[in-house]
Amino acid sequence: MNRRSFIYKSTAIATSGMLAPIPKIWAKKAYDKITILHTNDVHSRIEPFPVGGRLAGKGGYAKRAAIIKYIRAQEKNVLLLDAGDLIQGTPYFNLFNGELEIKLMNAMQYDVTTIGNHDFDAGMDGLENMVDSANFPFVSCNYNFDNTNLKNKISNYKIIKKSNIKVGIFGVGIQLEGLVPAEKYTDTTYVTPLNVARETASFLKNEANCDLVVCLSHLGYQYKDKTPSDKHLAQATNNIDLIIGGHTHTLLNQPEILKNVDGARVLVNQVGWGGTHVGRVDFYFEKKSRKIKVEPHIVIST
Repeated sequence: MNRRSFIYKSTAIATSGMLAPIPKIWAKKAYDKITILHTNDVHSRIEPFPVGGRLAGKGGYAKRAAIIKYIRAQEKNVLLLDAGDLIQGTPYFNLFNGELEIKLMNAMQYDVTTIGNHDFDAGMDGLENMVDSANFPFVSCNYNFDNTNLKNKISNYKIIKKSNIKVGIFGVGIQLEGLVPAEKYTDTTYVTPLNVARETASFLKNEANCDLVVCLSHLGYQYKDKTPSDKHLAQATNNIDLIIGGHTHTLLNQPEILKNVDGARVLVNQVGWGGTHVGRVDFYFEKKSRKIKVEPHIVIST
């Protein structure tokens, strides 16, 4: 496939039901709009999956970059987020220890990511190199790095303003003990995510006055036991508008809509693994009341 054909096909996929105008029932009022694009568990999949498997030809940074570039050209306010596990899974990680992944994410202008369990696979020095090389912040509110080389390098949250829309983004990660070799995360301390997520979301919504609060979660979509998960987080907290998940490699056809402890809507989404899909959710804010309306989309396949 030549370059022109590739870009045409990629952008055609991106536009399929993804760039709808403001619904007519809203058209009489003035709204600010922001588009959230997101990935998770890319796992060093630099090139598309090889032929012969279920995911043959899917994924790879080039395809994803073409789709994201196209959407940015169509939309004024776009955020590109990731829910962790940037590395581990192909020889590119073994050769470059996460350096290539960060360079490509910088080129694609990611805005924020959180830390997945596999992001510790290069050890604390490797993770520090990734954080230092990134043009975007890593956020986590339930990993305490005070006794490590990452002290003061990882924030609980990041606030980004796009036009008139103020977005608070924070991250939560899975229990590391028993999942990651202790020598890889050293003195990183895990904090149960629910309480700290409640506190962080409350601060972002009620004190920082964010219009939108997004949680980047590497907890996993759901479990049969009481292990903290995205669905559990959505239903046991408040002040979170969107949870972008990772870890379980769950591919949702569109964001799931749940109710939080106050009965308010929370969207939960996760888009598989290997960069085969890009999630998209559009939020509209009425200019005066800041009341939110949402267009949850099906994910975009690469």
